[in-house]
Amino acid sequence: MSIDRPLLIGISARIYYPTRPVLDMGGIWTRTLHYLEQSVAHWLMSPKVLAVMIPAVDRDSVVQRSDLSLHGYAEALDGLVLQGGNDISPQAYGEVPIAPQWQGDAVRDRYEVELLQRFMQAGKPVLGICRGCQLINVALGGTLYQDIPTQRPDALKHVDAEHYERQLHEVELVEGTTLARLYPGRRQAMINSIHHQGVKDLGRELVVEALAPDGMVEAIRWTGPGYVFGMQWHPEFLALGALHDEQLDGHPILNHFLDAARQVRDGHAR
Repeated sequence: MSIDRPLLIGISARIYYPTRPVLDMGGIWTRTLHYLEQSVAHWLMSPKVLAVMIPAVDRDSVVQRSDLSLHGYAEALDGLVLQGGNDISPQAYGEVPIAPQWQGDAVRDRYEVELLQRFMQAGKPVLGICRGCQLINVALGGTLYQDIPTQRPDALKHVDAEHYERQLHEVELVEGTTLARLYPGRRQAMINSIHHQGVKDLGRELVVEALAPDGMVEAIRWTGPGYVFGMQWHPEFLALGALHDEQLDGHPILNHFLDAARQVRDGHAR
């Protein structure tokens, strides 16, 4: 039996922390802000899909963690998207930062790991974009390269501040994987690349579904019951317009995720 209501897809919040010199401007810039990329929301949204940002809660919040459980969001929503953003703290995978600028965002790490766990426990599908892919790996016991140029000097250029989402490189879809089956007849494509961190040691029950020519992991999927998939690229940016004849169309990935959410929603309604 199908439910005639839009899917409700939760999106984890990016977090802005007030710092100088912006802090000196006063007003809203003196506040901690939770936000999402418009492009992520618009990539998801349709008459049949509603996007809902899930706020983070930490020790300095008016609402305390003891008063609120993220389990309620996992029960009420049909799926979760972990969006891109700040680095993951090396402490999340048992390391110390090799440079001061790579301290990461431990508050967001804790919040998103709990979100992921709650949605997995509820059997709801999860899609990770860039940082979200890395978060899935770390939450399942994996590790990251803190800085690809430093730790993998032989690697491709995976981030270019000047070109940002227009920085492209080739990706290989691993034969026999779910991702490869979404693109029958394709083994190579072009993706955008906006990350200086990446998967190092693979987490528990994860398989690699896409690789860069330098061997860097570009997509992972959980082999346990349910749907958990992460990709290093940003399909929501590529959806704004073609940058290359061979760029990977993100719609098969999005539709596969939404179909999984719809199946779980309709199954729970029986």
